[in-house]
Amino acid sequence: MKALVYDGPREVGVRDVPDARIERPTDVLVKITTTNICGSDLHMYEGRTNMETGRVLGHENMGEVIEVGDGVDKVRVGDMVSLPFNISCGFCRNCEHGLTAFCLTTPDDPTMAGAAYGFAGMGPYNGGQAEYLRVPYGDHNCLVLPEDARERQADYTMLSDIFPTGWHCTELARVQPGDSVVIYGAGPVGLMAALSAQLKSASQVMVVDRHPDRLALAEQIGAIAVDDSKGNPVDHVNALTNGAGADRGCECVGYQAHDTAGHEQPNMTLNNLVQSVKFTGTIGVVGVFIAEDPSSPSKLYREGEVAFDYGSFWFKGQTMGTGQANVKAYNRQLAGLIEKGKAKPSWIVSHELPLTQAAESYQHFDARDEGWTKVLLHPDGA
Repeated sequence: MKALVYDGPREVGVRDVPDARIERPTDVLVKITTTNICGSDLHMYEGRTNMETGRVLGHENMGEVIEVGDGVDKVRVGDMVSLPFNISCGFCRNCEHGLTAFCLTTPDDPTMAGAAYGFAGMGPYNGGQAEYLRVPYGDHNCLVLPEDARERQADYTMLSDIFPTGWHCTELARVQPGDSVVIYGAGPVGLMAALSAQLKSASQVMVVDRHPDRLALAEQIGAIAVDDSKGNPVDHVNALTNGAGADRGCECVGYQAHDTAGHEQPNMTLNNLVQSVKFTGTIGVVGVFIAEDPSSPSKLYREGEVAFDYGSFWFKGQTMGTGQANVKAYNRQLAGLIEKGKAKPSWIVSHELPLTQAAESYQHFDARDEGWTKVLLHPDGA
């Protein structure tokens, strides 16, 4: 089959690899129809992780079931399915509590929790930027989609990661109707957090970024764009909230945050949120932070540490929630919002391309070229 293979920093290419296949009775084999490039793919693409060469990338996947193992009961050949990026078993202690991002069964390292398709340090599983994908524990991991899924793939494909992740960020931040919310980062996840806050009837949603095309997308759903290249975003947010700060804050950037001069500052958005959120406010962090980054320009962050403004955080009595989204906790409900026309996450899609153009797409997305917001790849060439 054709698949996008990681060959080293900024070196990826589509080539022939062994076909994905059923390996265990509980497996499902999916023909991928849409697979997306995610911002966290760029951490591997840029060589900022311990990703092994030869691995197939891609953790935002949907497609058609073409084969099921003998132990699969409910998923059927022909079903259109969305596949959570986190691979989970459904029966371990964490999965039983809905914490499917921290499955204890699927990692190949007993000291780890959680696995994912085509992701560094999260198990041996190949990704779905390929023609076919093996899905372990298929009955548990496959979300069977509504009948209109084939015609609305640009919406339903968001259920594998970024829509649930944006929603998760607002859950971690405890967003309630009537709240004011500040979101750092207008990438795809930040925009999904803004959409989620709007769906939860937040009274005011502010999105901080400096890319005009992405800020314009935030404004399309009624969010307030805060361009941090034009002034201190903390001052702007505080001015918009009568000096109090936002009720809730969302971090959707992660450790590769850059200041306006282009310098990488892993602690920047975390500390800005402490200053942008009110006393006793709550903060959700879904931007990726990793345990070590030998390539970081920050001496501290090479060991996974940041200079965090804990004194202010403590003094303000704030609360912070962190971690990857438990996609299965949200994807069925969010699919219902899409089906009934209450949510249209495809408004952020900038490109739909065949898999053969994946390498060039990574280059444009990595460079944050204007207009490259969310890229969908179609292995069938559609």
